[in-house]
Amino acid sequence: MTTFARLMLGGVLIAAGWLKIGAPALSVQAVKAYELLPGGVATAVGYGLPILEIVLGALLVLGLLTRVSAVVAGLLMLAFVAGIASAWARGLRIDCGCFGGDGTLAAGQDPGYLTEMLRDGGLVLCAAWAARFPPGRLALDSVLGLADRPGHHDLHDHDEGNDS
Repeated sequence: MTTFARLMLGGVLIAAGWLKIGAPALSVQAVKAYELLPGGVATAVGYGLPILEIVLGALLVLGLLTRVSAVVAGLLMLAFVAGIASAWARGLRIDCGCFGGDGTLAAGQDPGYLTEMLRDGGLVLCAAWAARFPPGRLALDSVLGLADRPGHHDLHDHDEGNDS
């Protein structure tokens, strides 16, 4: 199940980043369409977001630094849900820009905010699962011995050297 969760989340992140990275000006416009960030910050986010999505997605697909990548990806998905909810609550009619585009809707097109929030909420659940459970046998974390072994605890859960 963890392999499925990390592959689903990683695949979506890679697709989203890949579709935006070739047109950074459109990505910047999509971020600005939310009217949440100052101009310079929105520009930096618009340029940086596709790179972050691709890197996080690749780490998750490979199963490398899985838990950290899943936590960061989950926080990113929560930020997306919050941004979409904010746009909806403020009556903005924009395209999320999640998979490219500049944030504008065609005339009469429904923004689909609820569907987007449910999709991203499902991805938050995938991230939580991937962060909570070992990454699976096919993950590089497991191959390299970086994953928790079944039956062993994290150092935070049990410190064998300090039983005083």
